[in-house]
Amino acid sequence: MSILVRHAMTEAPKTLGPRMTAADAAALMSEHDVGAIPVASEQDGLIGVVTDRDIVIRVIAKGLDPRTTPLADVATEKVVTVSPDEQLSDARDLMAEQKIRRLLVVKTDALVGILSVGDVAWADASARTVGETLKQISASESTSQLNEGPDQGTPDRVRGV
Repeated sequence: MSILVRHAMTEAPKTLGPRMTAADAAALMSEHDVGAIPVASEQDGLIGVVTDRDIVIRVIAKGLDPRTTPLADVATEKVVTVSPDEQLSDARDLMAEQKIRRLLVVKTDALVGILSVGDVAWADASARTVGETLKQISASESTSQLNEGPDQGTPDRVRGV
């Protein structure tokens, strides 16, 4: 039996409006122990998503006040979505291809869930496949340049050579 996104996703994620602040998002993330909050409004529907990283990079690092910075200025607007009826393996592959850790789950233009790489790990029987996906998501030119060594394997000094 194939696992569908609906079997692994977190249903009915908490959302915030675009006029709410980065501090509001951080508080909601802390309260619900999540790393992303979809940004939506009744008139516009899904607008984007704000992550803990967005808050650090786009607010804190720039010296902005999280209590006054609206989510409309912080949220990632290019949101990658998936249907709850898609195969979990296809969603995992999409995460790797797009180098993202979360997918918003949408059905007939309505947000119904959120799927994280952690959700995939819990639902996927193949830890190796999930590990490879995480490696692909996390890989970048800058991180590979920073992590050139040490060589893998047992060093000669340990083996007594």
